[in-house]
Amino acid sequence: MNDATALSTKIRGLARLFRFELPFAAGICVLLGELLALGHFPSLSAVGLGFGSVFCISASALILNDYFDIESDQINAPQRPLPSGMVTPRDVIVLSVVVTLLGLTLSYLISVTALLVAVLVWLVGFLYNWRFKKTGLPGNLMVSFSVGMTFVFGGVVVARPFHPIAWFFAIIAALINLGEEIAADAMDSAGDQQAGSRSLAIRWGPEKALRISSTLFILVVLLSSLPFLFGWLPPIYLLPISLMDGSILYGTIQLLNPRQPDKRDYIRWIYLGASAGMLLFLIMRLII
Repeated sequence: MNDATALSTKIRGLARLFRFELPFAAGICVLLGELLALGHFPSLSAVGLGFGSVFCISASALILNDYFDIESDQINAPQRPLPSGMVTPRDVIVLSVVVTLLGLTLSYLISVTALLVAVLVWLVGFLYNWRFKKTGLPGNLMVSFSVGMTFVFGGVVVARPFHPIAWFFAIIAALINLGEEIAADAMDSAGDQQAGSRSLAIRWGPEKALRISSTLFILVVLLSSLPFLFGWLPPIYLLPISLMDGSILYGTIQLLNPRQPDKRDYIRWIYLGASAGMLLFLIMRLII
């Protein structure tokens, strides 16, 4: 392999470490939190700094995950950049440090409160990757906390950290993520067991873990009606919420289907469907 090819391979590997759709979705959640807290479109600086900060903090956690998770990835995902040799452990650490510093700098430009929240979310992500990933439910809850905090961070960006609608969506997002985490553990139980994980799938079996995950998804669908029952949102927003709920219900049915040999695609289906619903909600919030 010549130098140009090696450099191209390394760049592609570093880019794949970001898993761009995940930090992008986190940034969208921040923007949605800003809109929910304000009731109108925030300033462009709030949009850019809020999105950029959480994009980087989220990406840094994902990058570190590859570093700490290399043992199980060699079994569960050998095509990932680190186990496949596209990048080295040193590359991963350097990239994580750079992205983290960028995210914290952007949060400081928002406010000291935003910086403190960003540090908290980064610290939870680091501790999860370093010590808590293999603890099962405690680790799942840490990740879900970080996901839910994106909406709260949106409120912080616009100086309304305790807005109830932002917190409601934070809880919904955290529950969706918790269900996804438990379901993903059920898919990865073979490699995780060898790595010493204590996930619910290993302790109680993959099928029971999937049932717990599905129960959380159904709970999300039930809770999503509350803003309309209490008059927090006008009925027109049933459209994006229905898109989210429909995707969650379809994915949940497939997760519980014993005839589906590989259910990973349906975990992703739930995630993308929920993200699409939130993105549509965001667009409608801007034009209505």
